[in-house]
Amino acid sequence: MKTLAFIISVLFHPLLMLTYACLLLFYGIHNTVYDFLTPFNTKWRIVLLVFMFSFAFPVLNLFLLYRLKRIPSITLSNQQDRTFPYIMTSLFYFGLFYLLMDINIWNSIKLFIIGGGISMLLAALINLKFKISAHMIGIGGLLGILISISYLTKYDLTIFYIIVIITAGLIGFARLQLQEHKPSQIYLGFLLGLLVQIGLFFGLSKITFA
Repeated sequence: MKTLAFIISVLFHPLLMLTYACLLLFYGIHNTVYDFLTPFNTKWRIVLLVFMFSFAFPVLNLFLLYRLKRIPSITLSNQQDRTFPYIMTSLFYFGLFYLLMDINIWNSIKLFIIGGGISMLLAALINLKFKISAHMIGIGGLLGILISISYLTKYDLTIFYIIVIITAGLIGFARLQLQEHKPSQIYLGFLLGLLVQIGLFFGLSKITFA
């Protein structure tokens, strides 16, 4: 059972969630402006940039910290090992936003990237006192992105909500099975990711998402 829990944790690693969100918007959810109004070359370039800055670079940073013996493991199982990597990861997200700031792409995608950075920064601050599940922050954030996109495009994404919520349940089960978190840390992580993305989107809803 722990092997399955580990596989789930890897497949739905929190650093992959923004990449999954872009793949859903561009290729998974059809007949939206993100699908048919975004050129193919633009789609894969955005996905690649998001993957590099939200996954590849943070993972490389973790590996370097591990090699320099700043952290005992790249899994960050210990609460005290998480704060600095979380801060560094948030900086990669903010750097990606800065890189895309003047590029003519959907503003909503830029906003979701900022949301990811804010979520990681808040996770770092919370982690000073309370261990929180980054995996659940990621999947909660993905649900928040889908809810925001549904509101923006007036497109029914109910089936995607159901899939993400079921996936969240599997991730929560996996983290508990691996004894990485307590239930309260699971719930708090999910709510943080969800509320940051929704709150940021609706708080800035007067922006023209063009």
